[in-house]
Amino acid sequence: MKAIETTGKIDDRGMLYIDRPLALASHSHVRIIVLVPEDTDIDPDDDPTETVLEGLQQGFHEAITGQTLPLSQLWDGIDDN
Repeated sequence: MKAIETTGKIDDRGMLYIDRPLALASHSHVRIIVLVPEDTDIDPDDDPTETVLEGLQQGFHEAITGQTLPLSQLWDGIDDN
């Protein structure tokens, strides 16, 4: 048996619609396993999207204003303990 992972949505009638067509022979018989996220599936180590975007914007601003270190200096002094 071959596994294919894709995403989709469930409509208000409970019908499953996948986001893109599957490259399978027409009228193939398939088995479907539906994984539905639960509130307990939230990873506490995942940063919210807003936090990630703020960090990217700050990093981009620092890069274009020259507030960065050269790559050759990133590890300078790391073993000085």
